[in-house]
Amino acid sequence: MKRAWFVTGTDTEVGKTFASCSLLHAARRQGLSAVGMKPVAAGTGPDGRNDDVARLVAASGFSAPESLINPWCFRAAVAPHLAAEAEGKVIGFAPILRACERLRTAADVVVVEGVGGFRVPLGPDGDSADLAVALGLPIILVVGLRLGCLNHALLTAEAIAARHLPLAGWIANTLDPTMERSAENVATLSGLLPAPCLGILPFRPDGDSAASAASLTLPSA
Repeated sequence: MKRAWFVTGTDTEVGKTFASCSLLHAARRQGLSAVGMKPVAAGTGPDGRNDDVARLVAASGFSAPESLINPWCFRAAVAPHLAAEAEGKVIGFAPILRACERLRTAADVVVVEGVGGFRVPLGPDGDSADLAVALGLPIILVVGLRLGCLNHALLTAEAIAARHLPLAGWIANTLDPTMERSAENVATLSGLLPAPCLGILPFRPDGDSAASAASLTLPSA
């Protein structure tokens, strides 16, 4: 059965790409063909490539045109709608929806990584939450374990529920190995979030998502 999920985070810099790549590796360990997608990316290096997109491509199980993996990419590492405006462009959902459908036809698993948190402005078609609705995919929420994560996770879960999107699961990502009461925070979220914890990603300064795949369970749906 072909499956796809939309990965969002409680904020920016909580490890969505690391979690998305780990999910791709977890799927591949099960013998599934898996590909990552980053509909909107902002911030490129001297080579014109976005680092998050490059990491998703590396973690994917087969090659796909980058125009499908990343329909919208902008040079400036700022809010996407501002980066698009600086280049005289407008982010529309239609190319994203077409690209996602093509990837879903080709792969057993598609992991669609959002940008920033759940409600990042994109353009006249709406924000990243509206994009998730347009795609109609179950949501995986990445919670960066740090002070404030409980509030951010619960507010994001409310925003997801308000849009009648299923929360397929959530991932705890260890941002700081010295965080006090980390286990207690995870336990609190496990009792309050309306979806299972898919795993706790260890702190990995090397960013080795393949090694972290064993820490995750894929959602059942």
